[in-house]
Amino acid sequence: MLTDPRVKDVGEIRAEFLFDIVVDLDPLLDFGRGPAGRRVLFGAAGGAFEGPMLRGEVLPGGGDWALFRSDGTMLLDVRLTLRTDDGALVHMTYGGRYATPPDLRAEMADPDTRHRVDPSQYYFRTNPLFETGAEQYAWLNDIVCVGSGYLVQDGIAYKVFQVV
Repeated sequence: MLTDPRVKDVGEIRAEFLFDIVVDLDPLLDFGRGPAGRRVLFGAAGGAFEGPMLRGEVLPGGGDWALFRSDGTMLLDVRLTLRTDDGALVHMTYGGRYATPPDLRAEMADPDTRHRVDPSQYYFRTNPLFETGAEQYAWLNDIVCVGSGYLVQDGIAYKVFQVV
């Protein structure tokens, strides 16, 4: 523990469930290996989200401009458009890390089997942020979230929690 007298006790970080989200994905676009790593686009084809305070659909057209490092870890760079059930548009962005142990990489690369792998066997975490002009959802503009991701058939899913 740091003994600097300027360090204060701010309490434990707590989080509350915000929503579940499933994002359907278009076929992968592979840009190839560049100077920073292998760049791919997992395009969003649609999906849905639902929680106690908001629900709706994921609109097509966003996606994850992911970068695979040489050690196999994927760096996320995601932009999505959400439309709530009452018609508001919400811009959702997040980075994150998706790390798969080497012994699971072949199975995780296969679209027919990857969704069957237990999510506790890999690390898939995100940090969602939101932007909207809709008054009823303006509170989203001022929160920080964390998400725990997992693979589903034809897409990805997350449990998203608001840090309180």
